[in-house]
Amino acid sequence: MRPGPLNLITDVAGLYVGNAQDDTLKSGTTVVTADRPFMASVHVMGGAPGTRETDLLAPDKTIGNIDALVLSGGSAFGLDACSGVVDRLHAAGRGYRVGRAVVPIVPGAILFDLLNGGDKNWGSNPYAALGRTAYDAASQHFTLGSVGAGTGALTAMLKGGLGSASLVLRDGATVGALVATNPIGSVTTPGNRHFYAAPFEIDNEFGGLGPDPASGLGRDLSSDKHKAMLDHANTTIAIVATDAPLTKPQCHRMAVAAHDGIARACVPAHAPGDGDLVFGLSTGVQSDADPRRDLTLIGHAAALCLSRAIARAVFAARPAPNDILPCWATINAQ
Repeated sequence: MRPGPLNLITDVAGLYVGNAQDDTLKSGTTVVTADRPFMASVHVMGGAPGTRETDLLAPDKTIGNIDALVLSGGSAFGLDACSGVVDRLHAAGRGYRVGRAVVPIVPGAILFDLLNGGDKNWGSNPYAALGRTAYDAASQHFTLGSVGAGTGALTAMLKGGLGSASLVLRDGATVGALVATNPIGSVTTPGNRHFYAAPFEIDNEFGGLGPDPASGLGRDLSSDKHKAMLDHANTTIAIVATDAPLTKPQCHRMAVAAHDGIARACVPAHAPGDGDLVFGLSTGVQSDADPRRDLTLIGHAAALCLSRAIARAVFAARPAPNDILPCWATINAQ
């Protein structure tokens, strides 16, 4: 397995990602959409999730294909970003058809970034407009770090951010991950230099420093983030995708497996104060794929991509005025 040409989730053919953010707000929104409707499901392992329309993605529910997924900052306010995306899809005539009506189904998830030093004294909720802007910006090419849903994200000791990574399997299928990294846990080992995800790094994509040579890691749960704000101001939200033609239950299983990627990259993970969630989607564009494809390998690749994407998010984060935590790039500058 090797990364795709872009090492982004958009290496999965047909997918596009759009970001929008407000630097004064220190928050933003990320939208994933596609050329055509795609199959999706979801799995939640955090204790404090914030979601919209996720019940419909359960394997036993009626809705199968959807047109967009949203990751957003803003806590509960950020769920309104989905409304902005619904507006755009409705205007384009895309959505679930019921007779003459077209109803866009836009599941989304949010992270908490209300106490990160940004100006949250808005007169009206800004997230619907951010959702519309992010949808309009959707492209195969997008930047990582302090953008979109990762704009105001924080880890235990450092700024978080938006990350992505991909892998192409031996049979030609592509798997990718997109993540807004805002966990209660740390993404780096004590000293904030080495990434917990280092064993899975490819081609120096987050610095090439290798694993921490220390042993006995994971016993020190120091958190500057915890000192600065509430214990529930967290959440890592992600999307994993493949062009292999998966059913809805198989998308769910891919999402379940991908959670291992969070646990390998964030210590601790899936805490009561995290809302850790992974959407799993299939574009199915690799239509000549073997229907007996190894779902175990796809889930494993999704977990690897997610670990790498989490580290890439923190590696790419950049400083901004009124930050309450430093960036990895700043404290590790040579």
